Amino acid sequence: MRNTAKLTTAVLTAGALTFALSACGSGKDSSSASDYSGPLVVAASPTPHAEILNFVKKNLAKKAGLDLEVKEFQDYIVPNTATEDGSVDANYFQNQPYLDDFNKKRGTHIVPVVTVHLEPLGLYSHKVKSADALKSGATVAVPNDAVNEARALKLLVANGLITLKAGAGSEATPQDIDKNPKGLKFKEIEAAQTARSLDDVDAAVVNGNYAISAGLKPATDALVLESAKNSPYGNFLAVKKGNEKDPRVKKLAKLLTSPEVKKFIEDKYAGSVIPSF
Repeated sequence: MRNTAKLTTAVLTAGALTFALSACGSGKDSSSASDYSGPLVVAASPTPHAEILNFVKKNLAKKAGLDLEVKEFQDYIVPNTATEDGSVDANYFQNQPYLDDFNKKRGTHIVPVVTVHLEPLGLYSHKVKSADALKSGATVAVPNDAVNEARALKLLVANGLITLKAGAGSEATPQDIDKNPKGLKFKEIEAAQTARSLDDVDAAVVNGNYAISAGLKPATDALVLESAKNSPYGNFLAVKKGNEKDPRVKKLAKLLTSPEVKKFIEDKYAGSVIPSF
C-alpha cells in the first residue's frame, strides 16, 4: 500500500506539473511574445466591416507583415463575447454607446482602438415614399437593443414624427414617447431583422450595415437619414482591455485609417458609409 501510495503521488505530481506548464504556455491572455505570432483573428459584421477588412487583407496586410483572418457574424453579441473569451483577437462592428451599454450589462472588458467609419441609420419603407406619408397607426420596426432603439427613436424625433419625455436618454424605448401625432405603433425586433421586416411593416429603422446587406442604398433609399455631423456612433476596431499593445492590432489600426482604406470606403459606398478619419 505504501509503495502504491508513493507511486500514485508521484504520478499526480507529475501530471499537475505538466498541466501547470501547459496552462502557462497557452491561451490568448498570456503576455508571452508567442501569443502574437499567429494570425490576427477579427470578428466583424459582413457589411461593410468584413468588406473593409478583406480589402485590407487583400491589398495592404501582406506588405505590412500582418496575417489577418476575418470571421463574419450576423449579430451584435457574439463578436464581443468571443473577444472577451479569447475566441477571436479583436472585433469591428460597433459604436461607443453600444459598447458602453454592453460592457455594463454583461461585465465584459472590451475597449476601442481606432474609429474607422460611420454608418448613418435610416428609416426605410416599401410602402410609402416619404416619412410624412406614413398613415395614422402605421407600424414602424425598430432595433430592440437598448442603444440602437434609442438611436432609432431619436431619428424619428429629429424628423418630427414623435417627441420623447424629458430625460429620455441613450436607453429610451417607446414607453418614453411623449407625443405621437400619427399614433405610430412600434415593433421591437433584432437589429439584423429590421431590413427583412420591410414587407411586414409600414416602415423600419435600419442600421447602415444591415441596410447595405439588404441591397438598400442609405444615401438614396432612406426616407430620412441620421446626420453624420458630431455623431457619437462611429464604428471602431476593438479588443479586450490589455490587448491594445498587440503589435498585430497596432498594424491593423494603422491600415484601417490609411488613405487607401478611406478611398475604398468613399468609392464603394458612395456616402452610405462615411470615413471617420
